[in-house]
Amino acid sequence: MTDLYPTIPQCALLAAALKVLLFPAYRSTDFEVHRNWLAITHSLPVQQWYLEKTSEWTLDYPPFFAGFEYILSQLAHFVDLRMLDVHNLDYGSYQTVYFQRFTVICSELVLAYALHLFVSTSSSNQRQTAHVAALSVLSSPGLLIIDHIHFQYNGFLYGILIASLVLARRDASLLISGGLFAALLCLKHIYLYLAPAYFVYLLRAYCLKRKSFIQPQFGNITKLGALVIGIFAVAFGPFIYLGQLDQLLARLFPFSRGLCHAYWAPNVWAIYSFADRVIIRLAPMLQLSVDESALQCVTRGLVGDTSFAVLPEITPRTTFVLTIVFQIIPLIKLFLKPTWEVFVGAVTLCGYASFLFGWHVHEKAILLVILPFSLLALRDRRYLGAFRPLAVSGHVSLFPLLFTEAEFPIKTSYTIGWLILFLTAFDRLAPA
Repeated sequence: MTDLYPTIPQCALLAAALKVLLFPAYRSTDFEVHRNWLAITHSLPVQQWYLEKTSEWTLDYPPFFAGFEYILSQLAHFVDLRMLDVHNLDYGSYQTVYFQRFTVICSELVLAYALHLFVSTSSSNQRQTAHVAALSVLSSPGLLIIDHIHFQYNGFLYGILIASLVLARRDASLLISGGLFAALLCLKHIYLYLAPAYFVYLLRAYCLKRKSFIQPQFGNITKLGALVIGIFAVAFGPFIYLGQLDQLLARLFPFSRGLCHAYWAPNVWAIYSFADRVIIRLAPMLQLSVDESALQCVTRGLVGDTSFAVLPEITPRTTFVLTIVFQIIPLIKLFLKPTWEVFVGAVTLCGYASFLFGWHVHEKAILLVILPFSLLALRDRRYLGAFRPLAVSGHVSLFPLLFTEAEFPIKTSYTIGWLILFLTAFDRLAPA
């Protein structure tokens, strides 16, 4: 790998330098969300973590992420004690801002290592294309916008996902791959969208004999089952013991929130909502009945169902069924042909189906599609043909997250520069 320049560490260092310059930039309410979680996990005993509601930004991530916040809070103790006060709402001293921004950069070392693993385990004839794909992920405009300006911790989570995908390449590391993904689910439950692809692939490639899917490998089934159950027991066991599992699950899956997020994800339900508004205007001519109570309904980011004035209401069950139906298509191919390339394609399409049809989908969830697909885009020119419009539209759809004037030139120039650089490189390297 010494002949591959710039190297991943060099690019990670350069990217970190740029991100440090963004410390004073706009930050969303997610910054206060994570500051509040630092305070909760540091100031309160475990049994109160999922009960505390002084702030509207209650802890609603799985237990492993709460543990991650607890670890960060032990370091925050030496930086500014006031950020760890549960009642000190909307606190944002420069020490707090710099500390939280810096932890995001440090946590991305997981992503850098996962991408190094991806390149180093690629075959010699695919190493150059894998290296370019890895650099595109490391410098992703989506991660820059969401994590380093808007503020979240997605980089290290996608690092765990990519490490899990890479380890799934080899039969010898399939068990570790499954364990990593189980741990990822205990960090952020949005990755449940990808779980069907993992289930089918591990079933066919690890639990059943590849040449005969009717012959189970009981030793592998036992090891994988014990590992996954053990990981979930460590994460959720204490809350089961405390009798708080229902409360925890209510935090993780708040179906009282509306169909559409405050910042609409560009999916089927955004089109559906728009169509309902258009039909309202046409209803008198078409002699359609209109639900007057829904005329003033707009999506909110917090609580409250979206209501439709003309079109039928959409329930969580409807979105679940549609998501599963469209996920089944790639899952059937994966079951019949359990190769690594088909597996990553199935992960991508499961994420895409969930993005298009899921309930209360965040616009940030488009990275569930773009980042795994990046690992495949250079393997086949047909993949690249699909990746181009996805990369352009997906990244541009994140622009509304940064609505302040100061950040406009940053998000536009960086994204356009990234698109020109990497789509040009992809076009030159993709096989004819």
